[in-house]
Amino acid sequence: MKRLRSRQMIVTIHGTSIKKIAIIAVLGWMMMFTLVGLLTSLKPEYRFSSSSVNNVVNHFPEETFVHLLSFENHYFLQNLPKERQRISYSSILFRIMTSVNLNDPRSLLGSELPGFALYDSKIVVAGEGTDYTNMPYESAPPLEVMLAEREASLENLEKADEAQDEKPVPPPTMTTGGKKVVYIYYTHTYESYLPALKGVTNPDLAFHRSVNVTKVGQKLAEELEKRGIGAEGSSVDIQRKLVEKGMKYYQSYDMSRQIVMEALGHNRDLQYLIDIHRDSRRRKYTTVTINGIDYARVVFIIGGENPNYERNLQLATQLHQLLQKKYPGLSRGVIEKKGEETNGKFNQDLSGNAMLIEFGGVENAFEELFRTAAAVADVFSEYYWQAEKVQAPAPAQKK
Repeated sequence: MKRLRSRQMIVTIHGTSIKKIAIIAVLGWMMMFTLVGLLTSLKPEYRFSSSSVNNVVNHFPEETFVHLLSFENHYFLQNLPKERQRISYSSILFRIMTSVNLNDPRSLLGSELPGFALYDSKIVVAGEGTDYTNMPYESAPPLEVMLAEREASLENLEKADEAQDEKPVPPPTMTTGGKKVVYIYYTHTYESYLPALKGVTNPDLAFHRSVNVTKVGQKLAEELEKRGIGAEGSSVDIQRKLVEKGMKYYQSYDMSRQIVMEALGHNRDLQYLIDIHRDSRRRKYTTVTINGIDYARVVFIIGGENPNYERNLQLATQLHQLLQKKYPGLSRGVIEKKGEETNGKFNQDLSGNAMLIEFGGVENAFEELFRTAAAVADVFSEYYWQAEKVQAPAPAQKK
């Protein structure tokens, strides 16, 4: 008989090893609870949240997400320009860690210079000559400056009216049937223009209670009506209402929001909202000569923090393109504004057809501004009637 031998394995565990494992486990649990305690004891603004993740993701260039999709389908890369089809991961990492965009020096200066964040805007569509050195901006005057009595030159307005009347518009073939579909208002009501103010040369003093951007809005409404588009202009003095309610200048959009909401509630036919402003830039940036005639340039401002951003952007971009086609150089482009030191909405969350248009700058004359108002009405009417045709229901087929 063969004797079977069993082999046995003997494992020896030293007491010191058990102690090490136990100590490591205890320390691990202690560190985990300590970390959790620290995270929960932080102030809400410093905790991990969807907003903090959003802040990090905002540092990613737009094409980064297209590249991520292209890992699964290379077709997505074809939608990017050739110069943006290659991506620098080192620059993205540097941007996430430092919040500095190497392609935009303002991202460094903005964190170092007080108040520089006011210029933290993005050029979405660049018009002729538009870059980050001549971005539109608005000065916020002290209340006493804004309300000061100033003598205005009404001759400037009368000449501008006469010059515009010399170019009659043919009767429209289509109308809105008496319906007011465009609402024009003025968040910064007293913004004015130096050529209309007697003895005033300081651009920081270009404000007037009656001779101001409201005159541009009135002309725009008249020009739209000539083209068959019903337009309603606001007569509310928003700056005066701020004073009456003890509100500050930076709360102007809170006040104009109330005015716009009331208008929308009273007139259900309103489809487009236009907030008219003027830029604080000098003449060389805000004037263009077309066929030997001077026009005040316009720029479209889009709030980057509203749910209607894409629709607002599409509208402004299409109007910019129409202006470029018929009045080359008249539009300075489309600018996106958002951030802590700006409104970020500009009431554009109230409608997908809302826009803020800067008409000219402090040194533009009303004659130039009125020409521009007619040009904007011209391209807007073209856009409006085309949009109406697209949205019109198809005729019912006869059975």
